Amino acid sequence: MKNVVLVGMPGCGKSTVGVILAKTLGLSFVDTDLLICAKEESTLQNIIETKGLEYFEKAECEVGEKLSVNNTVVATGGSMILYESAIKSLKKTAVVVYINVSLPELKRRLTNIKTRGITFAKGETLEDIFNIRTPLYKKYADITINADDFTIEETVTKLTELLK
Repeated sequence: MKNVVLVGMPGCGKSTVGVILAKTLGLSFVDTDLLICAKEESTLQNIIETKGLEYFEKAECEVGEKLSVNNTVVATGGSMILYESAIKSLKKTAVVVYINVSLPELKRRLTNIKTRGITFAKGETLEDIFNIRTPLYKKYADITINADDFTIEETVTKLTELLK
């Protein structure tokens, strides 16, 4: 099986769905945010605060461009979609799945928005990044799943069916 790359907004469930989907499909799992944290020996939020947004964006793009895995579910950071070279590189060996969650549902889910390591430019809101990223998620997705009304398990079940 090809790799499965999960894309979507922060809070849509990429990491949680990714772990369970990998177990269900018998694949490995990797989270690009955790790769960045390990490389930098820091949290995402701390990287953004101490080294700056531009530094973080470069690190995230580099991880996407250089990731080389097989038979793996990859949970990307929500902003990975902004780096065309990274997404195109990931897409070469993967089915890209967009986990679509509405803005009201994201607002309900994101209770730790200030400490989560979300890449906001100065003055940018969750609605702003939702409006910028949504067309890109749709553009690069091979499969879209609308997960507003699904539990994690229901999302995994539906994705398992769609990926076969």
